Amino acid sequence: MSLPFVLVSPGATRGLGLALTRHFLRTTALPVYTSHRTQQSDESLKRHILEPLKDVDPKRLQLLKLDLNSEDSIAAAAQTLRESLSKQGNTPYIDTAFITGGVLFPEKLPEELDWSHIKQTFQVNVISHLLMIKHFWKFLPHGATHQHLDRPARWIHITARVGSIEDNHLGGWYSYRSSKTALNQVVKTFDLHLMRHGKNALCVGLHPGTVRTDLSRGYWGPEKARATFSSEEAARNLVEVVENLRTEQRGKIWDWAGKEIPA
Repeated sequence: MSLPFVLVSPGATRGLGLALTRHFLRTTALPVYTSHRTQQSDESLKRHILEPLKDVDPKRLQLLKLDLNSEDSIAAAAQTLRESLSKQGNTPYIDTAFITGGVLFPEKLPEELDWSHIKQTFQVNVISHLLMIKHFWKFLPHGATHQHLDRPARWIHITARVGSIEDNHLGGWYSYRSSKTALNQVVKTFDLHLMRHGKNALCVGLHPGTVRTDLSRGYWGPEKARATFSSEEAARNLVEVVENLRTEQRGKIWDWAGKEIPA
């Protein structure tokens, strides 16, 4: 029988990705592969991830060195994963993948647009997501090989409500909004690819709400506390949405409460 696993990238050091990694370790029995770009040893990172968890087999946690700014690094991480899985046999496959990379420079006025910030925003928020698809999509289950699965695998991109053109009533955040709009198009296009190439998998985008992480630190003051989530709360919300996805919901963007976000 084929062996499923979870992929969270990035997800080894902090924020939503770390919370998702810990959530899957805590609530499932699946192997979890998670990525990082630090210089820390695997032993040190594993201790960091596993510290708050109880009765979790550390062998279930596997680390991948991956820098979202380098295709060579992404390709090398995919090769590391391939070599790791080859030792297991039985055609391991991705059951759930969360691609979480994101960066925010909140320009309010056109004159605040900065070339280096724009490049970094699109590199992390769009290009790295495309390259993750390029190098990791073949780990998803194929219909001919995995006909026994009772539901399709789920490939998830973390996006944002501000990527919705229809829902844009405030303006501002030019590069971030634009990058998330582009990412939403990536979600739809990749999902169509999965359907047309026999993969027993679907792709959606998920908006986690405002999560109290470094990315959003300047935007969750006391007056907005009720509208924000801890990383752990956000992870639970997103996984619940994923677990309840139906096939007809594929290729779309959903928020943390399971409500569709318009294009």
